[in-house]
Amino acid sequence: MTPHVSLMPRAAVPSLDLPLVGGSTWSLAEQNPENFTLVVFYRGRHCPICSMYLADLKRKAADFAERGVGIVAASTDGGERAADAKSEWKLDNLNIAYDMSIEKARKWGLYVSAGRGKTSIGIEEPDLFSEPGVFLVRPDQTLYYGATQTMPFARPGFADLLKAVEFAVEKNYPARGEVAG
Repeated sequence: MTPHVSLMPRAAVPSLDLPLVGGSTWSLAEQNPENFTLVVFYRGRHCPICSMYLADLKRKAADFAERGVGIVAASTDGGERAADAKSEWKLDNLNIAYDMSIEKARKWGLYVSAGRGKTSIGIEEPDLFSEPGVFLVRPDQTLYYGATQTMPFARPGFADLLKAVEFAVEKNYPARGEVAG
């Protein structure tokens, strides 16, 4: 069993290069936001809570952009499931990345679950998939903020993250939690 990894604030995050629904590729290293890149890892198309969570992100995407924050939402889903999620959940203004490996999910400190059949919305869970995670990454590819979960419930709210971004930028607030050992 692979031990759970925790990323360290102010340290470089793992690379992230994934295909996007629509045909292009998204690379964290190529992002050039004014302040942060918001990386949202979601469980996949099978998750009804993910659909509501990403719908909220869609509604706030322009607010994040106004604050100098680029966005990507990524999962371990394959291309067809990711395209279905983007279409069915009406996420037209979000970059939806897919085909993240379980190994890459673990490098980002995400928890991994085994599929347990069909969900409440009647969609089969993949054999393995990552649980949610939300990260704010500085333009220099270092971690500013990170939250991971073992369950689909009680995720960080995007309204709270918007306020946090405003405060952090206005006060030049440093990333915290940087002391190891």
